[in-house]
Amino acid sequence: MKKAHASLAVLLSTSLLFGCAQEKEGTEQAGDNAKEVSASKLDDVSSEYREYAIGEIEEFVNATEKFTTAVSAGDIEKAKELYAPARMHYERAEPIAEVFGDLDPKIDAREGDVKDEEWGGYHRIEMGLWQENTTNGYEKYADQLMNDVNLLRAKVETVEVTPDLLITGAVDLLNEVSTSKVTGEEDRYSHTDLYDFVANVEGAEKIYDLLTPALKEKDAKLAAEIQQRFDDVYGLLEKHKEGNGYISYTDLKEAEVKELSQAIDALAEPLSQIGIVTEES
Repeated sequence: MKKAHASLAVLLSTSLLFGCAQEKEGTEQAGDNAKEVSASKLDDVSSEYREYAIGEIEEFVNATEKFTTAVSAGDIEKAKELYAPARMHYERAEPIAEVFGDLDPKIDAREGDVKDEEWGGYHRIEMGLWQENTTNGYEKYADQLMNDVNLLRAKVETVEVTPDLLITGAVDLLNEVSTSKVTGEEDRYSHTDLYDFVANVEGAEKIYDLLTPALKEKDAKLAAEIQQRFDDVYGLLEKHKEGNGYISYTDLKEAEVKELSQAIDALAEPLSQIGIVTEES
């Protein structure tokens, strides 16, 4: 869960796609044509991202069904195994998933985010699995979670992917990691935070990949720097892999947590400068 930064989104989307339209003086008609081309490119990027995000939500529905089935069946170990990989699909698609402010807390709220009597979703079940080591009494939360995730899938068809949503999403996914998830508070019972880290970075990278062609036309050096920063983050995360997953977040040393946080910040900084740099071109 996170807050959007609308002003940054406006700056990024406007300057990235239209910022250099005034590099050369031309006729008003030429300027209009340039804007039409840029708008067309933005529509293509937005459509591609929408398809990607909906695909992740579909995978999230399937994974949640397996997870909630295990909870309802009392299969604790299976539910634990499925918990973190299932949530990765949601974390990748958060810029779209969080559009629905009524559903996001039901699916992803942590203890203390909402009133206790309203608290349900993944993290409520997480507490039962890891802290209480039981599924007894959590069947109702599993049923409600499945209902909410199915409703999310239905509603996501109505989402309009705007420049604000698209570009702010990339920066916010990284900010969420560096400002809150790095503390280990997201998955405070299972300590599967590294799965969330990876998914958030992958979600941000997808948005960046879609915008890369436009960015390279304006500042190839910045594009190369951002890609290198992504590579640096993935390199650090790779050190903490264990089989097909990741080690417990509590196994990381303080210096390793700091290193990850600094790498995420080092990535977010140039990513947030895309609009500023292109505006000056």
